[in-house]
Amino acid sequence: MRVSNLRLLALILLLTAGALWADWPQEPANYLPGFIPWPKNQGIHLALGGWSFDRQGTRLGLDLQGGINLVYEADLSAVSASERADALEGVVKILDRRINAFGVTEPSIQKLGANRVMVQLPGITEVQTAKELIGRTAKLEFKEQIIKDGKMEWVVAKAIGSDGTEKALTGKYFKPNAQVVFSSDPGQQGRPQVAFELHGDGPKLFEQITTRLVGKPLGIFLDDELISDPIVQAVLRDRGVITFSTLTPAAQVLEESKTLAIQLNAGALPVPISIVQEQAVDATLGSDSIKKSILAGEVGLGIVLLFMVTYYRLPGFLASCALVIYALLVLAIFKLWPVTLTLAGIAAFILSIGMAVDASILIFERMREEFRAGRTFGASIEAGFARAWTSIRDSNVSTMITCVILFWFGSNFGASMVTGFAVTLFIGVVLSMFTAIVVTRTFLRLFIGSRWARNLALFGITDVKRPPG
Repeated sequence: MRVSNLRLLALILLLTAGALWADWPQEPANYLPGFIPWPKNQGIHLALGGWSFDRQGTRLGLDLQGGINLVYEADLSAVSASERADALEGVVKILDRRINAFGVTEPSIQKLGANRVMVQLPGITEVQTAKELIGRTAKLEFKEQIIKDGKMEWVVAKAIGSDGTEKALTGKYFKPNAQVVFSSDPGQQGRPQVAFELHGDGPKLFEQITTRLVGKPLGIFLDDELISDPIVQAVLRDRGVITFSTLTPAAQVLEESKTLAIQLNAGALPVPISIVQEQAVDATLGSDSIKKSILAGEVGLGIVLLFMVTYYRLPGFLASCALVIYALLVLAIFKLWPVTLTLAGIAAFILSIGMAVDASILIFERMREEFRAGRTFGASIEAGFARAWTSIRDSNVSTMITCVILFWFGSNFGASMVTGFAVTLFIGVVLSMFTAIVVTRTFLRLFIGSRWARNLALFGITDVKRPPG
């Protein structure tokens, strides 16, 4: 046996062991019906040679773990044509900061066309809270009261900035460190408040405004809605708190305070946005889809393995072993990369199992032809792989090109199912080439020179009487 074959075999065994380690569940009880474990999202960190991985449960998409899919449309009518792309990009970045601060696991935020943004929130049950957090413009303004035409009205509070011009005190002067605190004041004892700090011209403006409003109310407006109008007790400069009406229940104030702090830290949206599409996915439906998909995958894999062993005998058995290794490697990549697995992705994975067998069938048929031509076992293996390679290469490359096209369309038009299908199938095709050309070939080479190589019945050949030498 050649040293190179032993090295390849050692590499294959090492990769298989690593894939088993990555695929194996972190919790023994965490199985779905069937032999393929489906772990939860818990992880172990691994760092090797500068590469960092997290051994986590399979990351599931929105359609498998439930959640909400929202499509927002940005109002760009007040933005010049040359600045609209930047404005939409600003919307995406701010939404991303807000959602991550909200604690959503693996959200998906992407642009759709010129004025829409799609937001997917896996595992979210508090739909209304999430929508309010995401969609609010978060335009914060301070206003003071004046008498106009005999009526009391709120007007934007302004003061002189460092450049000598009059400026309005708005949320743009806030530092991104707003946080929820609890008041110790007699009238607000124990009630949540949002503490904030100012930067830039903010302290200068705030000091002038609070100086002239001592003993008077200072209105705090969020998206033109009055949320608080505390009486200014003293001159303030670089920091303050936002209080809420005492008529609002404490539990509601706490949630509103958390949301406001997140919005202030993330910043105000550059343009107004509105929901144009909303779709909720039930987590129960996702769980049922996983179970049925895994069952379908197990049945499909079993049928393929049975066919290969029955029809091709020993080569079919070796190809089946390579196919199992292929499945383990694909699942390991899904978890270590990690890849967000959707229902369409599972379908692509199951499809790729069948496609992985195509290469082996082409190779084995070429091997049979070489056997019938009187070649030896070793020569038949090498000729079979060499002559089948061009067909395998061309078919797989064309599939990968199709996957790239599907990925591009899915990413640009918000078809996440198409994107998931394309990514999963691409990974499967690449690995199927590796297992067919490297793994199966290495296994077959192990039998060169053995008595097994002289038994034509083990190769499903009955029309040749002379055993290969």
